[in-house]
Amino acid sequence: MKITHQMPDAGASHRRGFRVLVIGAGGNGSAVLFGLPYLHHALTAWGFADGLHVTVMDADTVSPTNCVRQPFGAADIGQNKATILINRINLFHQLSWRSEEAFFGKDRPNNTGSSYDNTIDFVISCVDTRAARREMHEAFNTTTGPWRNLRYWLDIGNNASNGQFVLGQPLNCVNRRSKERLRTVTELFPSIMDTSLGEGLLPSCSAAEALERQEPFVNNVLATSALSMMTRLVRYGNLDHQGAFYNAQTGRSAPISIDPELLAKQARRRRELAKGA
Repeated sequence: MKITHQMPDAGASHRRGFRVLVIGAGGNGSAVLFGLPYLHHALTAWGFADGLHVTVMDADTVSPTNCVRQPFGAADIGQNKATILINRINLFHQLSWRSEEAFFGKDRPNNTGSSYDNTIDFVISCVDTRAARREMHEAFNTTTGPWRNLRYWLDIGNNASNGQFVLGQPLNCVNRRSKERLRTVTELFPSIMDTSLGEGLLPSCSAAEALERQEPFVNNVLATSALSMMTRLVRYGNLDHQGAFYNAQTGRSAPISIDPELLAKQARRRRELAKGA
């Protein structure tokens, strides 16, 4: 049976600003980053005085092929992606958001909060490897370590012409075991973190090759749709879906409904298959 997810503490406009960590500043990450200021301004207009506090984390630097479908220019080549993007956003929107020139790791310190409250409201992961998602799965689904106080994990991923975004609640110090808990992308689709299946292609060396591996505008569609879902959650406090699949070739989107009974059946089926293997 499908259910509606209710956000804890929904509508608490007196609370501190929502803490958001964006992991990855490439195609999806940059599209998300350029959309978040508009959510910030909307939240302040709706009575959430502090809006968003955003940190973006990425150690990658701009390459010439990044200038084809990512918001970088020739003058940016060799510079850190996260720092370039956050500086532009801060200058244009008069914000004081932060960047970290590092790749995410489960043992890295959590610098998004304060010494007395390091809770993160949303992690938005925009990575393209199974190894990176496994690292996040292990970091977020635990009651120990620096990332144990995460409320929501929103993952965005794609290939050449299709992709998906999935919102989940990791099982940790904030989210307890419950039938209504939103399962994360790695729980719904375990293969997305199965490193035994290998990784995708290496970074492309030419603009034409980059466009063959990933069409323009797929990132923008996914980022806009994911942020629209996130906006409805923080504004209205509820959701009747936790993500969607998008196919650019057919132009179709398919929502991922919240159905605990179906998830339980699928989990039992996976256990049975594992026993029989």
